Amino acid sequence: MNSGVTFGRLAEEIAREAGEMLLAKRPARPEVLVTKSSPTDIVTALDQASEELIRARIKAARPDDAILGEEGGSTGGGRVRWIVDPIDGTVNFLYGVPEWAVSIAVEVDGEVVAGVVNVVPRGEIFTAVRGEGAWLAGERLRCNTGVPLDRALIATGFGYESRRRAVQAEVLAHVLPRVRDIRRGGSAASDLCSVAAGRVDGYYERGPQYWDYGAGGLIAAEAGARVGGLNGKPCNPGLTLCAAPGLFEELHDLLVPLDPERDG
Repeated sequence: MNSGVTFGRLAEEIAREAGEMLLAKRPARPEVLVTKSSPTDIVTALDQASEELIRARIKAARPDDAILGEEGGSTGGGRVRWIVDPIDGTVNFLYGVPEWAVSIAVEVDGEVVAGVVNVVPRGEIFTAVRGEGAWLAGERLRCNTGVPLDRALIATGFGYESRRRAVQAEVLAHVLPRVRDIRRGGSAASDLCSVAAGRVDGYYERGPQYWDYGAGGLIAAEAGARVGGLNGKPCNPGLTLCAAPGLFEELHDLLVPLDPERDG
């Protein structure tokens, strides 16, 4: 059996459990525990509880594996590493907007081989294993193809710091007249899965971290999308870009002269 399948099954089991816990324990307005990079970049008590649960389940099943989590940082070593976002879309979670997810990816020797994104409020669990396709509720996913830039529905997101947002607004002002429309969901992992499912045609964003795009990037790629950064770079916090081949290049070439990786 493809080892990615085994990892994928375990990741899905853990993501389901974490999602069930979050739904069961989420109060009407979750308490903000701390802020991170800015007053609008929040962490809730349940962010930390979710990651603690995920880490405990991974360690029980795979005690020698490394883990990189948004809240707990990097622990352990070895060939296998788990990439964990306990709640992607924390502001949505805080406000009750149904667009947040538990994201878990597994990499072996630096390559992501399995990914799960549980968009908990919608009851949707997206999964992918490298070379085995991307799936939702037993249906194989395929991204939209053959869509020109001026007919493309594009998802994006915005950072927390005001100077970065000002640049992102400037970039958006150039992109918006050249595409069908823009969508802003508030979860990078969910946005990437939306590309995979054909709910949007493409996605770009300045700022997502590895735990935001690790699982969703594999899901989109296994659905036929191209996923990467600017000028041949892989996905990175400078810019993550995702769309079917053809549209990817058009969107890339629109973005490059706008210098979207700057912060002011």
